[in-house]
Amino acid sequence: MSTFDSTKTRLQTLLNSIVTGEIQLPDFQRGWVWDDEHIRSLLVSIARAFPVGAIMLLEAGGDAKFKARPVEGVDPTQATIDKLKKLLLDGQQRLTSLTQVLICTQPVQTRDSKKKLVQRYYYIDIETALLGPEHYESAIISIDADRIQKENFGRDVKLDLSTPEKEYEHFYFPCNQILNAGAWEVGLNQYDFTHKSNKLNRYMDFRTQVLDAFRYYELPIIELNRNNTKEAVCLVFEKVNTGGDH
Repeated sequence: MSTFDSTKTRLQTLLNSIVTGEIQLPDFQRGWVWDDEHIRSLLVSIARAFPVGAIMLLEAGGDAKFKARPVEGVDPTQATIDKLKKLLLDGQQRLTSLTQVLICTQPVQTRDSKKKLVQRYYYIDIETALLGPEHYESAIISIDADRIQKENFGRDVKLDLSTPEKEYEHFYFPCNQILNAGAWEVGLNQYDFTHKSNKLNRYMDFRTQVLDAFRYYELPIIELNRNNTKEAVCLVFEKVNTGGDH
């Protein structure tokens, strides 16, 4: 008898299940550790519809009982233990990163190239992205929590995205609006009408070319059923732990 099933699930469905608490982490999982470079690389891969690896889940409710906790960045008052349906065994770093970037409204707490703790928001330069997929690496950026990018040792403002109006002006799309862009699109339409900028037409091309890649992206899922013993689950975790994203 098979102890697992394999399928594909849309990224947005997975992230929604994480936010509601249907998917949580077993307490033996280490903390989230991905840095800014890893996060941006992951976003580029999804925008280009590249594979980013399988996710492994364990169906809750069997004899293999583990304490659980919500994915980092998720509201623990919403993702309560009574909502738990599945435990995330492999894919924590990827799904935590995507939850924080695409769903959460607060800045992502990560590390820079020097391993220094930083708070970042992620944006896509719309015009650069429209040049084609080979330009996505330079189009997807991160910016400090105040959403202002400075140069000349912090004396000069290079890019100010601190308000939606400035996002429209500079034509940078906030990644935490990718899966639910309705309000941002309404604001851009109003900006277009006021400033006669005709940016909405360019944005619609961007939505089709880039945003839809995220919205329709599917991840392969391996799901261990609840009949697995605790020993078997721990052995599987140990094996994926040697080389996987756990």
